[in-house]
Amino acid sequence: MSDPLSGWQPAPAGYKHVVSVSLGNSKRNAREEINVLGQPFILERIGTDGDSKKAAELFGALDGRIDAFGLGGADLYVIADGKRYMFNNVKKLVANAKITPVLDGSGLKNTLERDAVAQLDPVLNWRGKRVLMVSAVDRFGMAEALADHGADIVYGDIIFGLNINRPIRSIRELRTIAKLALPAITKLPQDWFYPTGEKQETSIEGKGTKYYAWADVIAGDTHYAKRYAPRDLKGKTILTQTITEADRTWMKERGVERLITTTPRMGSRNFATNVLEAFFVALSGKKHALSEQDYLDYIRQVGFKPEINEL
Repeated sequence: MSDPLSGWQPAPAGYKHVVSVSLGNSKRNAREEINVLGQPFILERIGTDGDSKKAAELFGALDGRIDAFGLGGADLYVIADGKRYMFNNVKKLVANAKITPVLDGSGLKNTLERDAVAQLDPVLNWRGKRVLMVSAVDRFGMAEALADHGADIVYGDIIFGLNINRPIRSIRELRTIAKLALPAITKLPQDWFYPTGEKQETSIEGKGTKYYAWADVIAGDTHYAKRYAPRDLKGKTILTQTITEADRTWMKERGVERLITTTPRMGSRNFATNVLEAFFVALSGKKHALSEQDYLDYIRQVGFKPEINEL
């Protein structure tokens, strides 16, 4: 049996260490050293290329040796309309983590991303802005905030998740669909509707192209936004979170005018919300997810704000 920690290096003494174990592509791996509020950190992302067995082994091998886990490429649960829905198969995936807390970004999505939309209103003037949110049920905080600020929104969950040309046009309708669909969806394998491994690098052109053309802003998960995007994105704004230099290059090549990330750049990249949620938990010294108010307090304390990049 191969050693899941072959080549892995623990953080130096005095550092807090966050590791995101991701079902995503290992080409996006990163290890960054940062210092926040006088506390040095190692933030690390290890992709398993869709290999859930390898991911489960990593959770077991690193348990108790780091300060917090992030879970990437999958959601442990989603928060929709104030209710939490657990993915049963993902719960089994992280079961080997007995000591170290596992954060999937869901709590931070409901706070940081909601807050980011409000902070961006003076810049983007959401009222009447045409927004395509490629997937909303996993980012309900952003979905509700966009609606609250008067954006003209197409939620693409049915278009892109189920391959049915049925745009959702109101937050009320999204709430109803989430209430009906999520109890069933959370019993299915996560990769049934979310790309993992090499699938993250595969484009599916044509599906929903007219909605991309209609929108001023493409919002939501980076992989989803790229997966279904047409080649021509001239003049568009993309609002997302985790970004690598390769993603920036991809956007420039397609003519994207502006990239806005809800998470700040740390070192060479913008990490996903699961990494930042794990980072806040590690910073707090606690062994469990924080309250929404705690996350907001830390966001203010460390000065996290949306980043606007003119491309």
